[in-house]
Amino acid sequence: MSDEPEDEMSCGVCGDENPHFAAGDRWMLGGALNVDTAASVLEASRASALPGTGIVSLASVDGVDSAAVAVLLAWRRRAEAEGRELSFMDVPASLSALAELYGVEELISRPVRTAA
Repeated sequence: MSDEPEDEMSCGVCGDENPHFAAGDRWMLGGALNVDTAASVLEASRASALPGTGIVSLASVDGVDSAAVAVLLAWRRRAEAEGRELSFMDVPASLSALAELYGVEELISRPVRTAA
């Protein structure tokens, strides 16, 4: 057991290496996705294949800022470059509001569809 306090803003299913990101068939995000966590989440995701299901779950995200929008857009660009489909599920209202403010809500709400 560690003497360090547990990160209260972490994802319940996320790993020890990154308490805000879990890779797999469905990517899971949790806790805060903001300027303090975005770089580590992006770094962890770069080391992982895109989710096999094409789904990124944001159900456990409980705090966002504009960095969250940047992370999701980076993943969309990656999916398009790799010819993969990607959908964001359970997008928090606060993240939807930011995406709408920046005029990119359609990029967050609709799945990436690639030509077969």
